[in-house]
Amino acid sequence: MSGVVALAAGGTGGHLYPAEAVAGELMRRDFAVALLTDPRSGAFAERIRERLEGLRIYLLPSRPLAGGPAALARGIFALASGSLEARRILRALAPQAVIGFGGYPSLPTMFAAAFLGLPTLVHEQNAILGRANRLLAPRARRLALAFSETEGLRPKDRSRAVHTGNPVRPEILAFSGAAYNAPKIEGPIEVLVLGGSQGARVLSEVVPAAFSGLPSAMRGALKVSHQARREDLTGVIEDYRKGAIAAEVESFFEDVPLRLARAHLVICRAGASTIAELAAIGRPAVLIPYPFATDDHQGANARAFEKAGGGWVLDQSELDPERLKALFLDRISAPEALAKAAQNAARFGRREAAQRLAKLALDCMGAAREGRAA
Repeated sequence: MSGVVALAAGGTGGHLYPAEAVAGELMRRDFAVALLTDPRSGAFAERIRERLEGLRIYLLPSRPLAGGPAALARGIFALASGSLEARRILRALAPQAVIGFGGYPSLPTMFAAAFLGLPTLVHEQNAILGRANRLLAPRARRLALAFSETEGLRPKDRSRAVHTGNPVRPEILAFSGAAYNAPKIEGPIEVLVLGGSQGARVLSEVVPAAFSGLPSAMRGALKVSHQARREDLTGVIEDYRKGAIAAEVESFFEDVPLRLARAHLVICRAGASTIAELAAIGRPAVLIPYPFATDDHQGANARAFEKAGGGWVLDQSELDPERLKALFLDRISAPEALAKAAQNAARFGRREAAQRLAKLALDCMGAAREGRAA
């Protein structure tokens, strides 16, 4: 065994998917890997454990450092207790490096790693440096960036920043390079609707209504895969049925990589993992950023993808069935433009991001050993 590497990640898919990809890469290089996260990770952490045999997972208390005085006090207490627990775990593990993937649950582990003098590396998935990573960046030896242009970096931190890209799951990479065949008006026209790991109610309300207003021939050509909130499933299924549209509606698709590879167009939020997966496979998208994301990071992600020519941004404030229907008709009626957007999306990604990030961690370990030897 080459040693131990600890990963710290928030309990949502946006933080855990990149951590999983890097964990797999490090384990292939004969490292033991430990993932420190928070109880919110739940099913995500269990799926990762099933896919990566030997991965050790530790759950730490954490709360956001936000809200009124009482909420802030609870957050500080959770951070302090989580950091103490993380110190105990890291002392026992003696990792050669600690990689943080953002989110407030990463703070206890990364603060503990800095306290213990361990080599640390921070990965930022979004086009705007997250609040947790802003606190951690000055303490990290290197900063790994998913986007080539990342807002919020201090000038003194830029010299330690490397554009690695955002690691994606092996299941996604299995479809990288899959050919994109632009749709024909007579069909079939495959559409994938994703609202992030928890679904998006606004997409469940607007997308079926927009598609129901399409000409009957086009409605008959549609094959829709729609991820919706569990509580919205019945209504969404009924809306598609009334529109005579063939649709599979689920709260979670186990085979998202396959559906993404089949899609002619994706309608989705603009989370970092979603953007990375679109780019890894090379699929055009209509992006509807979640307007309440911290610092509007989804808006920044979407604009970067649009600037690269991989998709089109439609702000939620402008989203209604008529506008989405018009945009959809315009895009589907221009197959050459869709094919070009698919090519641009593929160029936007860095499919070797997990390897780049693993190598950066190895460089940090080497620099730390040289420093101790000196």
